[in-house]
Amino acid sequence: MRLGPAVRIRRVDDDGVSLLVGEDRPVDVCFDGRRVWTFWSRRDSDPVGADWIRGPWPLRHAPWPRPLRGHLHGSSQVSVRDSVTGRVLHDRRLTLGDGEGTIAIENRRGVELGIDKSGRLVPTFATRTERDIDALLDATDAVLAALRETGVEPFIAYGTLLGAVREGRVLGHDSDADLGYVSRFTTPVEVALESYRIQRHLAERGYAIARYSGASFKISVTEKDVTRGLDVFGGFFDGGRLHLMGEINTPFEPSWITPLGTARLDGRPMPVPARPERLLEAMYGPGWRVPDPAFKFTTPAHTIRAFDDWFRGTQPGIRYWDRRSHHTKRKPTRTEPSALGRRASVIARDIGAAEVLDVGAGRGRDSLWLARQGLAVTAYDYVPRGLDLVAAQAEAEALPLEVRHLNLTDRRSLFAEGARLAHRPGKRVILARHVVDATSAHGRESLARLCSMALREGGQLLAEFHPAVVERGEPDPTREEWMLGRPDVDVFVALLRDAGARTVRVVNRRGPARPVVRVVGVW
Repeated sequence: MRLGPAVRIRRVDDDGVSLLVGEDRPVDVCFDGRRVWTFWSRRDSDPVGADWIRGPWPLRHAPWPRPLRGHLHGSSQVSVRDSVTGRVLHDRRLTLGDGEGTIAIENRRGVELGIDKSGRLVPTFATRTERDIDALLDATDAVLAALRETGVEPFIAYGTLLGAVREGRVLGHDSDADLGYVSRFTTPVEVALESYRIQRHLAERGYAIARYSGASFKISVTEKDVTRGLDVFGGFFDGGRLHLMGEINTPFEPSWITPLGTARLDGRPMPVPARPERLLEAMYGPGWRVPDPAFKFTTPAHTIRAFDDWFRGTQPGIRYWDRRSHHTKRKPTRTEPSALGRRASVIARDIGAAEVLDVGAGRGRDSLWLARQGLAVTAYDYVPRGLDLVAAQAEAEALPLEVRHLNLTDRRSLFAEGARLAHRPGKRVILARHVVDATSAHGRESLARLCSMALREGGQLLAEFHPAVVERGEPDPTREEWMLGRPDVDVFVALLRDAGARTVRVVNRRGPARPVVRVVGVW
């Protein structure tokens, strides 16, 4: 099983794919003939054995993607093929996991799933019927028309543009639709203001919108059994360069964008840039004409920094939390609360609080438990879709639990929610478990400001977080991916006092890997 001097498959088992690699190639893994995952033989695998024994055909191992592992129980005809040539490298009936039944990689509604370019297990277009594709294209047409009403000239972009130009149809391994526009403005501030105006216009027409950054957002469109995203990316010209969220910062001619042309996508005419091949090369490189289901953007560091400074500064860590919420949204929520959640229940009853605000509620473990104790609860989160399961449970049980979006690093979000709370009477308890260490310094300031608005009639803040354990600039081996910055306890206490806290108490506790601080502020 070999493809010239490229790849040989040694084994496919519960751990993943073991292979001998002569050169880096995109490889498809199929279950019962359906492509589920594509990876690059070298880029996405790990070496096995010491350097000196690897030789010209080193043994490497590609582990199963984490979201896929829970589905790999049972039997299936597993084939591995070269993604470009289609040559089969491995084809055997295998039994994986507990070995019972047939491997079914699908959601609870029976919709087949695949790993997309972001490593998410999602319904891809390859599994959808012509009717499903038509429904998405109808939605795309409607959104394009709504965008034109705002004065911009939208076009299909990224994977949607690639599918139209290269193949004339949606890419089978893709899972969403991408739209772009180039603003008439030339500064990031004006572009961001325009993007928010566009969002308001679309919201007035009933679209559900989640913002990625100051110049990009997602519109959720529900088919009969699947909710898909239409991503809208804003861009602008400045100094002979095109800046287009979220990956492009390159020399570009305006005449390559406008006047817009047309390409057919599954038989439907769609607006495209005047020179679509120029934009595709900027997006995917000179090899964009060769299919690569495992393509990963390698955005230059200077582009990431520029977009972070201009547009993404209000969403620190959003990629981690969005990915995490997607992978865990279907998992049952733990029924037992945290120790801090239990303490919030006691304090709420002692002071006669009107409600508990669970800031950074995550998957809603504490929120659901508190609501089941008869307390009115508002569960806030940066990525509220992680609370969908809890919201459904609360509705089924008629519990007093409301889920709301809150971004502590976005002043629009903070002041809108703070004003809403300030006009509602009653004492409150604010629960903030691992929020202080999961947000930026600006986010910590905003948490204190939220307390000043929400607790003006009295109440308490219960915050728990990991404090800084090493000096700035030194490595921190126990730091986890979601931790942002190095929260200083004294600085946070000062923020609470400045926000009106009458007393602030600090309790040092021991965590399994690093210390935990509990801060109680009383208003």
